[in-house]
Amino acid sequence: MIRGFLDASPQERFSPADFNFPAGGTRYWELRNSGIQTVVLKGDPDRAGVYTIMLRVPAHTQIQAHSHRDDRVATVTSGTWHIGYGHKFDKSKQKALPPGSFYTEPPGETHSAETGDEAALVQITGYGPSSTDYVNRGNDPRAMAVSQSSSGGK
Repeated sequence: MIRGFLDASPQERFSPADFNFPAGGTRYWELRNSGIQTVVLKGDPDRAGVYTIMLRVPAHTQIQAHSHRDDRVATVTSGTWHIGYGHKFDKSKQKALPPGSFYTEPPGETHSAETGDEAALVQITGYGPSSTDYVNRGNDPRAMAVSQSSSGGK
């Protein structure tokens, strides 16, 4: 069984120039209107097993309070990422994490984040299937995108 697992994980190497971020939105996060781009580096967040994603978050972006069902760990690779835990977006609970910083997103632990004057690149690894559940469903960019597209973008 262990051998089968090892056979399923091919050798892969990526430099930042190799990341193929989609032009707008992604299958995983579907955040077309937020400007956040996600690329899956390994695995599939929608299926059982280890996955790694890379988020590219533009400057001056806020991600409202949400949680994930899986246990996740993250490393800031560029920019400064401000993250805080709690059921609402609260700057006073955020910690500024420069490149090289590490943080966790425990299962069901509500958190929010933002960028300042510069974009941030954040690598996240978890064990799927994953989910993203907003405290206030009205803050979910996926719902906003559906709402805007059904109302003609208004």
